[in-house]
Amino acid sequence: MRITLVAVGRAKSDATVALYQDFAKRLRWPLRLHEVEERSPLPPEARKKREGERLIAALPKAVRLVALDGRGKSLDSGSFAALIGRWQDEGLGDLAFVIGGAEGLSSEVLERADLTLSLGRMTWPHLLVRVLLTEQLYRAQCILDGHPYHRG
Repeated sequence: MRITLVAVGRAKSDATVALYQDFAKRLRWPLRLHEVEERSPLPPEARKKREGERLIAALPKAVRLVALDGRGKSLDSGSFAALIGRWQDEGLGDLAFVIGGAEGLSSEVLERADLTLSLGRMTWPHLLVRVLLTEQLYRAQCILDGHPYHRG
């Protein structure tokens, strides 16, 4: 199973990049990060729509899509691991996660998603969401492997 993370915004070299890279290199699943940007000065709804178009265009073909959104479904780490494990056992080739920009995800992205997932009700900085997601992917891998990294 290949995993793609498609995110609005460009990460600069800082602590969040280092944390993201640390967890990403621990994954046995190949992880690809694709960053998209919209630099045009657009009104918020137009910006969200344009970012959505770019997010969708960056997705692999025949992908299972998970949209990260605060209004999405909340899962504990064990349930997230079980879901990833089920998809892996089904022979899923490509799994993608999308992270929107400051305005959130467009309705087109949310409609395209197979699952809308929340990392909690709080609002997180978009670069930190990359770290949180990648850590949870690593945690899911550890749970599936019976590794002691996950303790409860």
